[in-house]
Amino acid sequence: MAITTRATHACCGGTLGFYSHPSESLGLDARFAVFMPDGASSAAPVPVIHLLAGLTCTEETFLIKANAIRFAAEYRVALVATDTSPRGAGIAGEDDSYDFGSGAGFYLDATQAPWAAHYRMGTYVAEELPALTEANFPLDGTRRGIMGHSMGGHGALVHALRAPDRWKSVSAFAPIVHPAAVPWGEKAFSGYLGPDRATWAAHDATLLLQAGRTHPTTILVDQGEADQFLDAQLQPWHLEQAAKAAGQELILRRHPGYDHSYWFIQSFIQDHLTHHAAILCR
Repeated sequence: MAITTRATHACCGGTLGFYSHPSESLGLDARFAVFMPDGASSAAPVPVIHLLAGLTCTEETFLIKANAIRFAAEYRVALVATDTSPRGAGIAGEDDSYDFGSGAGFYLDATQAPWAAHYRMGTYVAEELPALTEANFPLDGTRRGIMGHSMGGHGALVHALRAPDRWKSVSAFAPIVHPAAVPWGEKAFSGYLGPDRATWAAHDATLLLQAGRTHPTTILVDQGEADQFLDAQLQPWHLEQAAKAAGQELILRRHPGYDHSYWFIQSFIQDHLTHHAAILCR
C-alpha cells in the first residue's frame, strides 16, 4: 500500500498531509489528505473521522475551509479527506458539467458503461481508503466515523446506514437526503446506475431508512434555511419523516439565514466534532 507524500504542514499542534497512491478500486491514481493530532502513535492510535465533500470539491476543500482541524486537534481525533471522484479517466463528457463526472462521483460504484471501470467511489470510501490510511497512520479503525456536506452528506448518511459496524458515528451538513427524487440525484443515478430505479434505493438515505436500515447512534444533521438548494435538491423533511417512521434517532437542526457555503459549515463544525468525539472517544 505505497503512498506518495505531496505536502505536509504543521497545523494546530499536529500534522496535515496531502498524499496520492495508485488506487485498485478506481484503476487510477487517487488523492487524499490526513490530519494527525499530536501524540498519536502505533502504541496509542487515535479515532478517525472521514470527511466527504460536495460537488466540484477535492480532498483539500473540507480541510481548508471547514475549520475542523482546530477541534479535531483539541479532541485528539484524526481526519481523513478523500477526493470527490476519480480524476483523468478519459471518459468523453466527464468534465462537461459540475454535477456529473469529475468532481461528482456520488460515493457509489457505477454499474453502467463507460463509468463502471473507474467510478467506484463507493468501494474506495468503504474499503480501500480506510484500509490504506489505517495501514500507514496510527488510526484506530474500531473507532471510525463519517461526515459530509451536500453530495458528501448524502455519502456519509448512505455509507453509515449501510454499514453501521464500519462507521460508528455519522453527521452531515445540508445533505442530499433523497437523491432518487431530486434533479442532482436523478442525473447522477441515471448515468452511473442506469434507468432501473429499483437499483437506486441502496444509495438513497431516505429509502434505506424506509427499508429498515438504521444506525445505532444519533444522526446529526444541520441545514441552513437560506440554502439556495434547499427546496429543489436537499429536501431534509424526507429524512426527518423516514427517520421518525424507522425509529432512527435524528437531530435535524434548521438555521435561519445560513446558506450552502462553508461559512455555514464553519459556524457549526465544532458541534459535529463534539458529536463524533462523544461516540468515538468514550
